[in-house]
Amino acid sequence: MSARINAAAVFCGSRFGNLPAYRDAAEAVGTGLARAGIHLVYGGGYVGLMGVVADAAIQAGGRVTGIIPEFLESREVMHHGVTELVVTDSMHTRKQKMFAIADAFLILPGGFGTFDELMEILTWRQLQLHSKPILVVNVENWAQGVLAMLDEAVSQGFASTEARALIEVVSDVEAALHRLELVTHSSGHDASEATARL
Repeated sequence: MSARINAAAVFCGSRFGNLPAYRDAAEAVGTGLARAGIHLVYGGGYVGLMGVVADAAIQAGGRVTGIIPEFLESREVMHHGVTELVVTDSMHTRKQKMFAIADAFLILPGGFGTFDELMEILTWRQLQLHSKPILVVNVENWAQGVLAMLDEAVSQGFASTEARALIEVVSDVEAALHRLELVTHSSGHDASEATARL
């Protein structure tokens, strides 16, 4: 049986951030997932990096599912050009639906919401609720602060080194897409090993 990555959830900012590299990375992720035949699952807005990643995937012919809570409809402005738009009753339901669809998670530059999504999906993996790959795409070292916080939790005795190893940090989009391909194109025992490495 192959460990196919059929869908990847992308967590990223509803703002663009200060560096052009952040927008470039979001565009590269959307395009790359579409070209690889991987279904993009994201937060459903058309603003900020969220909108960039969705637009890029759409333009490259990819399948895109946006999942957005009702109360954020006016704030993040729903992207009506996606393949499927799901409106939920809460933020928690939004994250549950994204988790259920996705086979892997890509963390791109973002703010508090992105940190929240990263921490929840990492905690769920620590609790062995899933074994899906979690990749932090550390474009221009944007994630250094949150990674330092995770390291400090280990240093202070609040988390294990094993839990810290449940996320992989990659330096750019090309590396992230390559890691997804390793899982997608592996089979049998090799697939399990590839997933474990992620």
